[in-house]
Amino acid sequence: MTLDELLAIEEIKQLRSKYSYCYDSADIDGLMSLFTDDAVCEWDASHGGTWDGVEDIRKNYLACFQAYGEGQPWKVMHAVTNPWIAFVDETTAEGRWFMLDFNFLDLTPDPLGCIGIYNDLYKKVDGKWLIHRCKIDFLYPNRDLVGGTPGTMWTKKETAEPAEGV
Repeated sequence: MTLDELLAIEEIKQLRSKYSYCYDSADIDGLMSLFTDDAVCEWDASHGGTWDGVEDIRKNYLACFQAYGEGQPWKVMHAVTNPWIAFVDETTAEGRWFMLDFNFLDLTPDPLGCIGIYNDLYKKVDGKWLIHRCKIDFLYPNRDLVGGTPGTMWTKKETAEPAEGV
């Protein structure tokens, strides 16, 4: 692995951490700055289905802020761990992250809201890594699995050719 690849992996790690921080703090502008203009978020039906483009993503995240915290910050908290990032080429990478979602709305003895795995496609735009596609494998409390291995999850679907690392 090259130094440039290690630096890119660190930038992508920071990107995913910023996503959690911006979502949990209800910072819609900060959150939207992390996506490409043509980004897509694909959730299961109970989490809003597919959101296509930044305006649709913004509208749906604002609705989430209201539904899961009445627009107040820190009513939910996402912990993302175990990053697995693979490069498709110099401007495309894929990643998987474990996600623990804690809910502080009701202050119950068990605040664990859900457990899942983020499946991300990242694009480097104007020298900056951004989220281009995002999907979640939900594991708890309900199971809705997509699966995949970074470096082969998205790019085989978007192009007819197998993905190769940098």
